[in-house]
Amino acid sequence: MGAETNLEKTADERLAYRRSLRRTMLERRLAMSAERCALYSAALCRHLRASFPQLSAMRVAFCWPVRNEPDLTPLLEEWRAARTAGFAALLPVVIEENAPLAFRPWSPETRLVADRYGIPMPESGGFVTPEALLLPLNAFDAAFYRLGYGGGYFDRTLASLQTPAGRPLAIGVGFELARVGSIRPEPHDFPLDAIITEAGVRFRGADLRSDP
Repeated sequence: MGAETNLEKTADERLAYRRSLRRTMLERRLAMSAERCALYSAALCRHLRASFPQLSAMRVAFCWPVRNEPDLTPLLEEWRAARTAGFAALLPVVIEENAPLAFRPWSPETRLVADRYGIPMPESGGFVTPEALLLPLNAFDAAFYRLGYGGGYFDRTLASLQTPAGRPLAIGVGFELARVGSIRPEPHDFPLDAIITEAGVRFRGADLRSDP
């Protein structure tokens, strides 16, 4: 009984910590100026282009930038304009609560509507399975775990896309101000394959690398 109580207490403490961390990091990001956010987003796109050229020929899911998140749309537009075979830019669609996300193709001409959380998503279109996901970061740590908004959508999505051959490439995209010692991951959290910020690229198991 005592052990179960301690486990529950530990879980509650971890949940409270993550909730507080999420709030603090969001406030810190929202305090960024538009100019600084644009400057860091441009640097992030340069790192992404230099370190992951293979993405220009893959089905790449990204998130529409909200709340001062990095804006990757210029790079996605660039890859799309190149018309490389195999490339598609995808945006997530919430089908139902507590379920994996689905993904629809995006282009600058795509009509977007707000989902239940107020985030733009394609109004229509067939669903496509991504080969890589660019995931926004409210916070991230040295073990390559990310803290999102608490809905668990991307963890469920990555779990649903897991196959015997592996899962899609999962790359976190965020700003250095989101880096913390530990997000105190939950058992269901997936570590990312790489994290990109304005400072450069971190690959799991390797050191920070920035482009020339």
